[in-house]
Amino acid sequence: MTASATYSFEGKTILITGGAGDIGKATAQRFAANGAGVVLLDLNETKMAEVVQDLKEYNVPLVAFHCDVTLADSVAKAFSGAVAQVGQIDYVFNNAGYQGAFAKTEDYPEDDFQKVIDINVVGVFHVLKAAAQQLRDSGGGAGTYPCSRAIVNMASHAGVDGPPNMLAYAASKFAVIGMTQTAAKDLAPYGIRVNSLSPSLIGPGVMWTRQTELQAAVGSQYFDADPKVVEQQMIDSVPMRRLGSLEEVANGVAFLMSDEASYITGFNLDITGGQ
Repeated sequence: MTASATYSFEGKTILITGGAGDIGKATAQRFAANGAGVVLLDLNETKMAEVVQDLKEYNVPLVAFHCDVTLADSVAKAFSGAVAQVGQIDYVFNNAGYQGAFAKTEDYPEDDFQKVIDINVVGVFHVLKAAAQQLRDSGGGAGTYPCSRAIVNMASHAGVDGPPNMLAYAASKFAVIGMTQTAAKDLAPYGIRVNSLSPSLIGPGVMWTRQTELQAAVGSQYFDADPKVVEQQMIDSVPMRRLGSLEEVANGVAFLMSDEASYITGFNLDITGGQ
């Protein structure tokens, strides 16, 4: 990935949860390419180590921590470790998430519903709270310009227009958007901006493959559904007639963190190709 001339993050540090996933990695590359140090948090230490190895070409500070966002103590420990190693954190991308089962409302498994809420709502809350405390204590305040400390919460277009077969995921992402809007008001006096990002169909990647396969499996209960047919139908539902790329999501994060967005807070950025 080449650096963009538009944004410079030299001397800044971003902390990314879900750092071993496709979007986490793409975002880490985007920021590292523009000079930012990167802190990765994830449950999957093996994949996280691979991401760190890939980022070494950018010659920026890199650290990684095992973290379970559903546990407040795990999040607090990771934040403390990050600050001890890199000093100040400037940006937090609250990205860890779980899609959950694809099922009709009347068939949705209760245990999976709870798992989605634990990761996508409780986990986002834990990270948001830790980020707010850390960024608040690092200086700045009301009237600061540019307002360069920022949090971006990963929401989803599912939290704007609830799709079929994704009851828990839609509920969790509506919650993320709500938390974002409240936190933006709470943290503005400290000079901290809080926004959310709502992609729709993004690929290629693990989530896209899983989404098409599971949607097809749900559909096969009611009609013939081939994953390739479902995949094309989903792409055809996008006015731009293509998937969004991982890099386009990372670009959205970069914009919301950048000084160009210094008067934007409480905003949900749709990355949907017109859906």
